Amino acid sequence: MPIEGTPGAGYSVDEMRAALKSISTPDDVETPFGALTFTDGVPRAGTVDAAYDALDLMRAAEAFLIGIPGASVVALRTGLRSTGVSSPDIIGYTDPRANSGGYYLTANTETTYGTTFLDLRVWGPTVIEAPPQSLCVVDDFWFRYVTDMGIPGPDRGEGGKYLFLPPGHKGEVPDGYFVCRPATFTNWVVLRTLGGVPAMKQTRIYPLNEAGAPRENTFINIADVPQNSIHSNDLGFFHEIDQIIQEEPAEALDPERAGVFAALGLAPGRPFDPDPHRAALLDAGARLGAAISRTLVYKPRDPAAYFWEGISWKNAFVGGSYEFLSDGARLLDARTQFHYFATVITPAMAHAQVGAGSAYAYTAEDADGQVLDGAATYTLRIPADPPAKNFWSIDLYDTQTRSLLQLPDNPYPALASLEGTVRPDHDGSFLLWFGPKAPKGHESNWIGTVPGKSWFPMVRLYGPLESWFDGSWRLPELERVTEPVDPTD
Repeated sequence: MPIEGTPGAGYSVDEMRAALKSISTPDDVETPFGALTFTDGVPRAGTVDAAYDALDLMRAAEAFLIGIPGASVVALRTGLRSTGVSSPDIIGYTDPRANSGGYYLTANTETTYGTTFLDLRVWGPTVIEAPPQSLCVVDDFWFRYVTDMGIPGPDRGEGGKYLFLPPGHKGEVPDGYFVCRPATFTNWVVLRTLGGVPAMKQTRIYPLNEAGAPRENTFINIADVPQNSIHSNDLGFFHEIDQIIQEEPAEALDPERAGVFAALGLAPGRPFDPDPHRAALLDAGARLGAAISRTLVYKPRDPAAYFWEGISWKNAFVGGSYEFLSDGARLLDARTQFHYFATVITPAMAHAQVGAGSAYAYTAEDADGQVLDGAATYTLRIPADPPAKNFWSIDLYDTQTRSLLQLPDNPYPALASLEGTVRPDHDGSFLLWFGPKAPKGHESNWIGTVPGKSWFPMVRLYGPLESWFDGSWRLPELERVTEPVDPTD
């Protein structure tokens, strides 16, 4: 038999009055978008348009922040196509190394890169033969990790054949391959080899149906070809996102992000053609998103973004997760911070190990917290015994483009211990100089800067050692030199 229960007391009169106030909207609401007016909770005529404009602006800014990874890969593909790398069997490389001639997010000048894009829609199942002793990565069109190849990959540096299957592939899978099933048809390939360009040219990329007689690959030295591989910071950003949405399966993106894009008119099979009013809102939203992104990069508020308390040197990969996950939550600000000024997603970058991989630190300010001025002179003392098994380096970047700083007479704005030209002091430390003119007697330890242009340095440790991980070795702040560098100049 059912049991008749006794009701509780419910809310008091005062509690009900407080509840009504909490769930109601006053007739006049002041917002960052102006005053919104209502009649007993119903928006008045002028408020309807204003509210939707506010919604579009907020969603546009959010779409920028969550769409940076994808737009970045689109821009990479666009830039590569301009250099002649227009097919998976054409591989661009930078010989002798990357330089400052184009716009490319925080490339380093110590590495010879090779790169191309897979097109699984056109080619179908595709094979990459990774060369031995290589460090290669494949990321999908939304900039998510697919696989490592080479030393950090399943072939463990022995070289191997990797088979990439298109989304939805249901055919037989042959034996003898490391099989990858990316979520997108387009995938970015990054190649690095310990043996330099000759070893890189052992790479083979071909359709699976040519496995019996693979085609020859074409290699193009793109080191000195100017290109822009960085996504837009204005309305053009949404056109970049639209390329992915139209080309890739809808299920390649999570419903939440897809919903934000769809609300702005970015949906599969739908032409993206906003009217002038909405286009202006999207442009403003992208610019707001870019402003927030720059703040996250140069002045992050998350304490985890800093290596040491009270010191401005920052970690580019906050959280140590290549998926930007922590306790089941997405580290949204960390994802934006990384993708706005860096490229390549791989677990090896996100979580370096003692003696393996690389560690990165950057800052955009001096010891007084001031933005670095290209017309001023600064010093940085690298403490003795830099914790790098292989070598350490420092590269300078333009704060606007996040690309290598373009100097009038040097395409390599960097110093590296590997070159053997950086001179240590008697205590084993290295005093580095930065400024528009080389300080007399310190030319070997100097990198030029450009008056009127801000810049930031990034220190890389190749094969970081224990003193980096335990914090016993630390980078000091950059010091602005107040005395003339050369009084006789």
